[in-house]
Amino acid sequence: MANDRTIAFIGGGNMAASLIGGLLEAGWGPQAIVVGEPDDGRRADLTARFQVRTTADNAQAVQGADTVVLAVKPQIMEAVASDLGRAIRDGQPLVISVAAGVRLERLRDWLGVAVPLVRVMPNTPALVGAGVSALYAGDDVDGPGRAEAERILRAAGEVVWVPKEAHMDTVTAVSGSGPAYFFLILEALEEAAVAEGLDRDTARTLAIQTAKGAATLAEAGDEAPAALRQKVTSPGGTTAQGVAALERGGLRTALADAVAAAARRSRELGG
Repeated sequence: MANDRTIAFIGGGNMAASLIGGLLEAGWGPQAIVVGEPDDGRRADLTARFQVRTTADNAQAVQGADTVVLAVKPQIMEAVASDLGRAIRDGQPLVISVAAGVRLERLRDWLGVAVPLVRVMPNTPALVGAGVSALYAGDDVDGPGRAEAERILRAAGEVVWVPKEAHMDTVTAVSGSGPAYFFLILEALEEAAVAEGLDRDTARTLAIQTAKGAATLAEAGDEAPAALRQKVTSPGGTTAQGVAALERGGLRTALADAVAAAARRSRELGG
């Protein structure tokens, strides 16, 4: 892929590493990527793994960058952004934030400069290139800016856009927190299989591969999950009995409550 644009990552943790790895696989050259990271060991690891440039000086990292990805924890974002404002004022890069709960208005205030901003909510499967990221861009981001943000985030999986920043709270509750819901289901399915006599390794393999296969089927076609469920639920059969037990147990209500609770907490944390 021909590429003459440069990206500066501020923060060299797991999410940054997953994006860097994906970008390199997609054809970006390591010379186009620089990482600002205060930890000596992490900088050495990033250089060894990806041959990208690293520095402990964030202001130096963003010099000349076309895009800046803020990949630091939300609790230190204010300090990091406040220090970066002067360094990015002249270059006017596209700034992408992957910090959960940090709204664009607040980030803009911390930066103290008017630059195009994109907010992203990724999720942990991005660490293995199987994530999904929701993006929101303000009116200050033009078409090429949106395309660039999407191109970068696709390095870690699928991408969707939301039309309102308020929707990011729901995104957080569904895809951001969602992996934990599925891990809990896998945990419970494994325990149930063990209780029925299977050894734990077999139970875990069956649970994981069944979840993976079901997700692959759902992704492969246009049918709604309800239609797929009905296809494998023969009247009076084993699946029908199992699904009925899940309905009696309140699975739908529990998941709805989980999403509502997580979205409410996201709104609280976002101020």
